[in-house]
Amino acid sequence: MKESVMPHINLQISGKPNASLTRRSAAAVAELTQRVLGKKPEVTVVSVQYIDHDAWIIGGEPLSELGRNAFHLDISVTDETNTKAEKAQYLKAVFEALSELIGNVHPVSYIHVVDARAATYGYGGLSQEYRYQHG
Repeated sequence: MKESVMPHINLQISGKPNASLTRRSAAAVAELTQRVLGKKPEVTVVSVQYIDHDAWIIGGEPLSELGRNAFHLDISVTDETNTKAEKAQYLKAVFEALSELIGNVHPVSYIHVVDARAATYGYGGLSQEYRYQHG
């Protein structure tokens, strides 16, 4: 079922909107999602948002006072399509790639791989469970 699943990725980056960083970050995350998790690029969606340093608080202090950057990435994948080892490799690879692209990244930058049940998740009006059963 791994080949037929799609991820939806929400990436938040601290700072002001930056078109170049948006494209490079989305491309890096999409490439790692394909290579490490085995997801199809043609159904991979990446949404990027920017959050001002004053509005990003870690340990009670805004990033503006900490002098750091941060990111938060949520990726929804169909449950049971990736192993724990694949997800662990993905966490490491994404953290390293985004840290390099963004620079000066606070270690409290989260990545969350959300295992969504196939019957409750899909695109084009069809669940992933339906696609699996009828594929």
